[in-house]
Amino acid sequence: MANGNGPSFAVRIMLLLGVFAVAVTAGYFIIRPNAELPIYHPAQLDPRLVDPSVRGASGEHHILDFELLDQNGDTVRLADVGDRIIVADFFFTTCATICPKMTVQMTRVQDAYKDEDRVMLLSHSVTPEIDSVPVLAAYAELHGADPKRWRLLTGDRKQIYHLARRSYFAALDEGDGGPDDFVHTENFVLVDPLRRIRGFYDGTQPSDVDRLLGDIRKLLEEQEH
Repeated sequence: MANGNGPSFAVRIMLLLGVFAVAVTAGYFIIRPNAELPIYHPAQLDPRLVDPSVRGASGEHHILDFELLDQNGDTVRLADVGDRIIVADFFFTTCATICPKMTVQMTRVQDAYKDEDRVMLLSHSVTPEIDSVPVLAAYAELHGADPKRWRLLTGDRKQIYHLARRSYFAALDEGDGGPDDFVHTENFVLVDPLRRIRGFYDGTQPSDVDRLLGDIRKLLEEQEH
């Protein structure tokens, strides 16, 4: 029988459990990692990644428009990508060092999201004078690149180099996109549907691409809320 001087044992247990539940919930929100991905602007990045022309730019950074050709010979513009999430990289088909590793990892990304219409992979050739449409078509076939998911791009050299340095901030070196200029970077760049940069990843490292795969999922979840 309950003692008249205080709450019953059962009530005290329920109160303790309630306090414990509140403490656990509060602790979770205090120590959990921030699930939201950062939004990168030029001022936040290593200055070596940012072309001098945009280092002092203020306001929100968005990737630049472009007009290039894919492995099927189709013209691709930013408008054609629509509101998809973009994973971008810069490669060349004759590269024998980092590019084969990057291609393996980009294939992983394509396979992980092969049924996801909201994701598009854009691989830009940094030797467009060599990587013609037929060369890219053969490379795409060799590596199973689905043009619905993964578009290999060629076209104006200066435009591609400007995209690498002024748009995606993918390359550490400076240059003007001329014949003696060369971009060689392992970076994969994640861009959200609002054309903002949300992540950088080493495309030669499977563990870093694992992180990319998870971050793509986070962006997809952002779209759903």
